[in-house]
Amino acid sequence: MALKNRFTRLLWRTALILILISIGVVLPFRWLNPPVSMVMLERSWEQRDRNYQLKKQWLSWEQIPRHTALAVVVSEDQNFPNHYGFDLKAIQKAFAERERRGSLRGASTISQQVARNMYLWTGRSWLRKGLEVWFTGLIELCWPKQRILEIYLNIAEWGDGVFGISAASRYHFGVPAAQLSRWQSALLASTLPSPLRYNPATPAQHLVERANWNLTQQGKLGGHTWLARLE
Repeated sequence: MALKNRFTRLLWRTALILILISIGVVLPFRWLNPPVSMVMLERSWEQRDRNYQLKKQWLSWEQIPRHTALAVVVSEDQNFPNHYGFDLKAIQKAFAERERRGSLRGASTISQQVARNMYLWTGRSWLRKGLEVWFTGLIELCWPKQRILEIYLNIAEWGDGVFGISAASRYHFGVPAAQLSRWQSALLASTLPSPLRYNPATPAQHLVERANWNLTQQGKLGGHTWLARLE
């Protein structure tokens, strides 16, 4: 009995320590800009045998064009201002589509993608999924929506070694993010979540169609003023 009690106390202490550590690596980034993400580190490790360089430059929320932020939200998570990390309706639709078509489409929110990119490794496993749920909840609890989107726009992958909207705009279009047009922003957003497969600078027809849909949907939402609820 005494051994069982000691084991139980050890489990509780271990759980508490892990909870405090996870809070400690999430809460500070409410105010501090993360210097690197786990995906960046993983890509650097995978490409260590060649001259691989990370291309990134942090932009504050005030420096990010609103039409660019809106294009990404339209492409990735149109319910972003309303949910608490998980879009239950999108998840239900994804499973319904799986029953019809036999494949499961993505239903990840921007918050979930930030959790994966910032703190977890790539690949699929139940452990990773469980940690994604935990970190997504922490992110939603510790960061305001505007901060979540700001960080996403600065750590999202947009090409080989290209991370964040600043590096993406210069790499693909040769202009700073402040000069991105609505069309260029829609093309960049439309490459997500498979940016290594598509080139927004020389878009294939299906990418052009997705960008056109993105612009149309932006108008239906009311334009960039729709993002005002995040501020």
